[in-house]
Amino acid sequence: MSGIVGIGACVMDTLYTVPFYPTEDTKLRALDSRPAGGGPVATGLVAAAKLGERAGYIGVLSDDAGGKFLLEDFARYGVDTQLVGVNSGYRSFTSVIWLCADSASRTIVFDKGDLPPLSLSEAQRQAICDASVLMVDGNELDAAVEAAKLAQEHGTAVLYDAGGLYPGIEKLLPHVDYLIPSCEYALGHTGCVTVEAAAQTLYQKYHPRVVVITCGAEGGVYYDGERAVRYPCYPVDVVDSNGSGDVFHGAFAAGLEKGFSPLQCCHFASAVSALKCTGIGARNSVPDYDSVIAFLKENGYEL
Repeated sequence: MSGIVGIGACVMDTLYTVPFYPTEDTKLRALDSRPAGGGPVATGLVAAAKLGERAGYIGVLSDDAGGKFLLEDFARYGVDTQLVGVNSGYRSFTSVIWLCADSASRTIVFDKGDLPPLSLSEAQRQAICDASVLMVDGNELDAAVEAAKLAQEHGTAVLYDAGGLYPGIEKLLPHVDYLIPSCEYALGHTGCVTVEAAAQTLYQKYHPRVVVITCGAEGGVYYDGERAVRYPCYPVDVVDSNGSGDVFHGAFAAGLEKGFSPLQCCHFASAVSALKCTGIGARNSVPDYDSVIAFLKENGYEL
């Protein structure tokens, strides 16, 4: 396999759209409910595939209802699953997500399940060596660290979706080329007061090619060791923000595959993430490439 491969969380989500958050110990009728695939890297791979790039998941799933749904969902969006191991008798990683209509926010309760950790096979190692981009998200940490070291040895770029302060993550950070943390992660990890200072600190400490900090509705900050540049959050009517960060990372990887510069990838990924928020479902609402290009032109930016 070539193109983009990923190691990280793969989650079966159940989405409930609610008119408002209920008070404790009451009942509330949902406006809508549906199953959906989730997880930072897994959803990022779907985004990359929907944008026209080759993408494959490396991981382990259960043969329970959740695992079967996740395999089918990958197939629906064209993500390769040849390198997924399926184990019997385990509980899948699942979550329940409330999407609040009146605030456009989301609240998540998750169960990580009890699947054994990923142990890389020779075929999985070879796929990492052959890929152009490896996406990781801090889950399956031991396998991710091994994969990132292998990637660096063979010229595969490593993109880290840094969305949480996971224990032991310092083992992974020195092996990352594109470090893309959330604002919360960047400020929490560095202790800095401003996003720009956090970007510089992360760059100086871990020496990636670039640091890109995502700041939600405020856009984000790009830093390449010489300049810190703000990129925008493109305006849309938000219906469902869940998974927008995951989609950003997948779109950034897709942009790299298309030959965009890292700063261009920020604009491209921001546009993809914004358009995703106009529909329900982190994966189902990812736009196609042509729609993104047209949207960027409408908003005054051309790649």
